[in-house]
Amino acid sequence: MNHRDKPRRHGLFPRAAVLRPLVTGIAAAVAAATAVAAAPAIPALAATTTLYVSPSGTGSACSSAEPCSLDAAQTAVRSQNGSMSGDIVVQLADGVYRRTSPLRFTAADSGSNGYRVVWQAAPGSRPVISGARQVTGWTVADSGKNIWKASVGTGIDTRQLYVDGRMATRARTTVNRADFTATGTGLRFGNSALSYLNNLAGQSRIELEGIGSFTDRYVPVQSISGNFITMKQPAWNNNTFGYDTIVNPYRKGPMYLENAYEFLDSPGEWYLNTGTGVLYYIPPSGKNMSTADVELPLLQSLVQLGGTYAAPAHHITFSGITFAGTSWLGPSSNQGYADQQTGAYISGDWNWPSNALSSCQYGCTQFESVRPHWNQMPAAVQVSAANTISFVRDRFLNLGQTALGIGNDANAHASGVGLGASSITVTGNVFAYSAAGAVVAGGVQADAHHPSDSRMVNRDLTFTDNLVHDIGVDYRGITSFLPTYVTNATISHNEIYNMPYLGVAFGYGWGSNDAGGSPDYTNRGLYNYQPRYSTATTASNNKITQNYVHDVMQQMNDGACVYTLSANPGGQISGNYCLRAGTGQFGLYFDEGSRSITATNNVFDGSWWMFAHGNYQGGNNTGALTVTNNWASSSSTDVTNGDRGNTVYGNTTVTNGNWPTGARSVMSAAGLEAAYQDIKNETVPSPSPSPSPSPSASPSSSPSPSPSQSPSPSPSPSPSQSPSQSPGGGGCAATYRVVNEWPGGFQGEVTVRNAGVTATTSWSVSWMFPSGQTVTQVWNGTLSQSGSAVSVSNVSYNGALGAGASTTFGFTGSSSGSNGAPASLTCTAS
Repeated sequence: MNHRDKPRRHGLFPRAAVLRPLVTGIAAAVAAATAVAAAPAIPALAATTTLYVSPSGTGSACSSAEPCSLDAAQTAVRSQNGSMSGDIVVQLADGVYRRTSPLRFTAADSGSNGYRVVWQAAPGSRPVISGARQVTGWTVADSGKNIWKASVGTGIDTRQLYVDGRMATRARTTVNRADFTATGTGLRFGNSALSYLNNLAGQSRIELEGIGSFTDRYVPVQSISGNFITMKQPAWNNNTFGYDTIVNPYRKGPMYLENAYEFLDSPGEWYLNTGTGVLYYIPPSGKNMSTADVELPLLQSLVQLGGTYAAPAHHITFSGITFAGTSWLGPSSNQGYADQQTGAYISGDWNWPSNALSSCQYGCTQFESVRPHWNQMPAAVQVSAANTISFVRDRFLNLGQTALGIGNDANAHASGVGLGASSITVTGNVFAYSAAGAVVAGGVQADAHHPSDSRMVNRDLTFTDNLVHDIGVDYRGITSFLPTYVTNATISHNEIYNMPYLGVAFGYGWGSNDAGGSPDYTNRGLYNYQPRYSTATTASNNKITQNYVHDVMQQMNDGACVYTLSANPGGQISGNYCLRAGTGQFGLYFDEGSRSITATNNVFDGSWWMFAHGNYQGGNNTGALTVTNNWASSSSTDVTNGDRGNTVYGNTTVTNGNWPTGARSVMSAAGLEAAYQDIKNETVPSPSPSPSPSPSASPSSSPSPSPSQSPSPSPSPSPSQSPSQSPGGGGCAATYRVVNEWPGGFQGEVTVRNAGVTATTSWSVSWMFPSGQTVTQVWNGTLSQSGSAVSVSNVSYNGALGAGASTTFGFTGSSSGSNGAPASLTCTAS
């Protein structure tokens, strides 16, 4: 992950033709993300003024009898907020508010006299602000392949499609890296089995995706002929020099060619022909296209909140609102997506080495000239030049980029003004089923770490009691919460799981911007292109405390449950419970330049390579670390007492699950606090089965490359058919499917449904593998295994299922040869 020299289920939106409360669509997706209690009204002060809006609202009355639109309500707020004597509440009725342009909030939309403007859900409702349009009118396009189509009109484009609340997979084919030879302009192939590529239609819309160790890169194709794929520039040059490049990654993860009709061959895949305006989709088995909620995102952002440094936006709250339905189109341009780390990327033309493929695969001086100019992925909801902003019990679902960007660089804000965010609170929210990370706070360019104006400093940010899971579907090299250069950021009592990469992190810059610079980056040549700063950065007093982080690092490599970069005076990592990660990862990862950070009273339970790791190579300044009184299932660490100013003592290795009382207290206290437990349990309403248009397999609705410990550049076999078990004890039913396969291994998923009429408190699923397979890792379940006999029971947070509700657990397994599905599953519940 560090830049160093080293070798898809349920609906989201209601049908457009039926005006009704959110029953299918977003209701199901919100329920899939979490069981959500009705959003409570925030206590208001003094004489509250309430404005009423609805999706069909008109006029300017904004009353309960005559609700208005969001835009009319904004106009009304601006006419009343000059001298407030109480909060102004904009109350959103149930339904979907489909936007044709983002909501833009400036200083003119702020509270005054210490009062707030509160945009909140009406009692008992779950309003959705969406940037997507619903697609209807589906007909069969190819009965042999079960391809369906719908007309959406020309002149639109998207990188994502959301079907019943999950991201569908853009049509793709897995390719073998060994079949290609890279040149300065593209890829040459000689395998005759790939000759069909020369004849593909719509070649200029095809993209190459390459998943490496810590980067997930996209390069658009210009043309294919003569067994040669010519790539668009500058995307190709920017993706083929530096570190973990698309042609020479540290870990050779999956590589795909994507976005051609001819690649449309698996259930859950889609393709949009922008020339004809026809959208194609292959539904999984059991999907009824006359009732499926298909959402085509049209907006690149939903909310743009920020003023100027002289006149910031302030005292604005969003509560109980779902933000959904965006698609960031940046990677579709000739810039592609030259991923560097956690949402930062390279664009533009640079002084690339003429022989980059041989001289700049592990960094080079020319690459360092670009480092100070990296851009950041723009978020769906953007906050900058603002203070006293709150997001309370909101939902960030089905978003095509970073969900919430706070005080990022100006290039990531549509307002043109970056940074300058203070007193921002993000409490009790859910972030799920989206393309990239949950929250990135702070920038990566010079004004972020050494601001030219003191008003640019990002400070006093709080992220508490949030639920983050199943994100990073398209851009895997991400994390949940990342304050880059921030003063006083607190990340506390969150639950984070099912992450492709890092659990949680703070810091940026690899120590290169810290006071005195870095000897490593002196040698790399960075200071030929930027100052060697003599003062500290703005990063200080950042805290990661009492979080429950589990089942992370599931697809990428070189990462950890908790990850840090650069100096962070006053930095604290304490009281966290880290449970399970991809094999060979770290519990704590103090990457380049990490200094002045204390890690104490944490629990690390899993197959960690090291429970604490420091990257000291290249003469960097990593050190002055305090690692004390932690408990871990691994004793391995290279952070040692007295070395490089480190203080290390009192850390306990625990075996056979015999966690002492102190460790169990940490485990119990980590994660969501009692007041927010209602957002934790997954209770997925299962829609009534519908006849399948034709028999087909049921693969994942989101891209699922091989786990990081078992990368497979070769094409994966087709997913296995999913056997369904009839209701067993207590009215419990389970469905098994293989999501992905690679030589010697596979990834599976089991959905457990309460088929009874009363709620359950616990469940268990068992089966017998027919071909000697074994389970190697389970998430969202507790594994018991004896030979080919497997049993998985619920964990603490997913045993309670209401009637008709379901939950899912996943696993990786090993196989030798055949990977047949179990003949049956036995599901019991009580």
